[in-house]
Amino acid sequence: MNKVPFKGVIAYPVTPFDNKEDIDILLFKKQVERLVTAGSHGIAPLGSTGVMPYLNDAEKEAITEATMQQVAGRVPTLVGVSNLTTEKTIYHAQFAEKAGATALMIIPMSYWKLTDDEIVKHYDAVASKISIPIMAYNNPATGGLDMSPALLKRLLEIPNVTMIKESTGDIQRMHYLRKALGEEVAFFNGSNPLALSAFSAGARGWCTASPNLIPELNIALYDAIQENDLEKAQRIFYKQIDLLKFIVEKGLPRSIKAGLDLLGVGGGGFKSPLKPLSETEIAELDSILSAIENEVYRH
Repeated sequence: MNKVPFKGVIAYPVTPFDNKEDIDILLFKKQVERLVTAGSHGIAPLGSTGVMPYLNDAEKEAITEATMQQVAGRVPTLVGVSNLTTEKTIYHAQFAEKAGATALMIIPMSYWKLTDDEIVKHYDAVASKISIPIMAYNNPATGGLDMSPALLKRLLEIPNVTMIKESTGDIQRMHYLRKALGEEVAFFNGSNPLALSAFSAGARGWCTASPNLIPELNIALYDAIQENDLEKAQRIFYKQIDLLKFIVEKGLPRSIKAGLDLLGVGGGGFKSPLKPLSETEIAELDSILSAIENEVYRH
């Protein structure tokens, strides 16, 4: 088992729906193909961008299988399998592994706030039923739980839990993780506006939906970091910061789908209660994308 099969830009596809609120698998595959051919270093279906908590079991399975078929082993895949119960999380984890997923991403979802011991047992139970690596996902904004560095350290003692995705938006947390967990800890940034800072803090990769709209800039940022060219990395980052802030503020599924529509790819519809951006917001996004295009074209 490659314990840390990811580095670089890990792209999150949206889950498109038709006007009956059924998944549009053909459009999904088209979107995944764009992400792969644009040079994304990994594909991560069923994340926040893919509205995973809104999907039923059959829909999650269809998205998982469609991803594996379309990616066809060209890049590693990171499948979201989180669920409220350990039993359901194990079910989806085993399904994803059987379908061919490279690794799994799990966020502790809860209605009642889980204790640290409950979270450790949850991850341990899932890990014991599969043989592929797990990325522990910390995102208090969506999961309602903030996993402390001390808890993350406990999770990393579970053999399959080999990676951390940190989405608190606190850059000090990333530095602290590196210091507390060691230089070799494989942590990934999930906070778009912190992309540059996180790489500087030692992140191995950036988990992001933005390659749906600006893959060249996202990958160029990572490449500049690999070249140790901080000045170039800053220049590339500043070109995309307005878009990164916008997609987070307006909600990833809404903003990415609107952007895909503006680019002529098609973002697909939503599953209720989610609704599209307003016309004013779409116009704002259009102007941000146009400004980026003009900037890139000039250089």
